[in-house]
Amino acid sequence: MARTRVKICGITRVEDALLACELGADAIGLVMTPSSPRGVSIERARAIRDALPTFVDAVVLSHDLEAERVRAIVDDVNPDFMQFHGMEDAGFCESFGVRYVKAIGMDGDLDVGVIAAGHPRATAFVLDGHPPGQQGGRGRTFDWSRVPRGLGRPILLAGGLNPGNVGEAIRAVRPWAVDLASGVESSPGVKDAAKMRAFFAAVREADAGPAA
Repeated sequence: MARTRVKICGITRVEDALLACELGADAIGLVMTPSSPRGVSIERARAIRDALPTFVDAVVLSHDLEAERVRAIVDDVNPDFMQFHGMEDAGFCESFGVRYVKAIGMDGDLDVGVIAAGHPRATAFVLDGHPPGQQGGRGRTFDWSRVPRGLGRPILLAGGLNPGNVGEAIRAVRPWAVDLASGVESSPGVKDAAKMRAFFAAVREADAGPAA
């Protein structure tokens, strides 16, 4: 069975990023939207990004920021990927010369296939439990049976994942990766070491078992 990748999002402290990497994280998410309780400055994002070991990606999350702000973030933080959570169209997302992931809010009546087709150069899609166009990190799950098959690009499953349900989610969906923030926190932006260890253990256990 293929290994499920893990992205730990909403990192605000270098020590949390390093523990996530030690436990096996493939990517670290840095929220650059000022209204988010997990938002970090460019300086803090750069410090975290510079601390990451080789082969761990830095992913910057943006929610309907102005193009000038996104360009400044790209120039100063040098992310491996951008992750767009708002109503950004493909032209906007592609304009910064950085590979990008598009988030799709699953709390609503939408056609994921249509949205995916509108972003032909997105490298993957984050399916999250928030309403379309709104910020993630709300800890809401959604009906995993709604995850489409055959999009032709990786699915990152998000929305309310935690150590107690991630195994079930992996067995049900078999996503390329799981992506979470609040499910391993003691408070917004502050990760809980015990919860993170339990989460990674649950992912490994699910990967070792049969599919649902």
